Amino acid sequence: MKLYYHPLSGHAHRAHLFLSLAGVEHELVLVDLAKGAHKQPDFLRLNPFGQVPVLDDGGVIVPDSLSIIVYAARKFGLTDWLPLEPVAAAAVQRWFSVAAGEIFYGPCAARLVTLFGRNFNAEEVIARAHAILARIEEELASRRFIAADSPTAADVALYSYISSAPEGNVDLSPYGHVGAWLRRIEALPGFVPFQKTAVGLAA
Repeated sequence: MKLYYHPLSGHAHRAHLFLSLAGVEHELVLVDLAKGAHKQPDFLRLNPFGQVPVLDDGGVIVPDSLSIIVYAARKFGLTDWLPLEPVAAAAVQRWFSVAAGEIFYGPCAARLVTLFGRNFNAEEVIARAHAILARIEEELASRRFIAADSPTAADVALYSYISSAPEGNVDLSPYGHVGAWLRRIEALPGFVPFQKTAVGLAA
């Protein structure tokens, strides 16, 4: 398997983290976003949206971080990470939706402002980040991981942009349960860190 990625992309880190935690062997292929490699014809044949990550599994092409997680989990029968039982599966899917919604338009967007100069309203996206962090803090008050008492793909879906939230001027210090959850993920075998940058509160 080849994973096309960029080290500063939280979406790419999400896919890389899942494959690593799950013990799925893969090769990282750097896509130089600064030079526009993701908009070149060769890459657009892999993903017409021109985004990382993309997984190439012997010619089976899977774009999108959450799709990569689902593909790998189902291919290798990783039901501990992505359950088949309906209630547990729905719990994971709920947090996939949060990752694509509130997390993207909260801590992810705030980081895009400081790191890449994206045109979001900083005050608005920081407020959104704190709103979803407060909700996650409540959820983690009663269990060790976000969808269950053991780690699932839901935790991986949320980790990258929450861990890097200070880069977008989102202070994590008020969220003790969230901080403990981050440390639990970072202690898992196979964990790979998300590259940090000195911007925002992390400067």
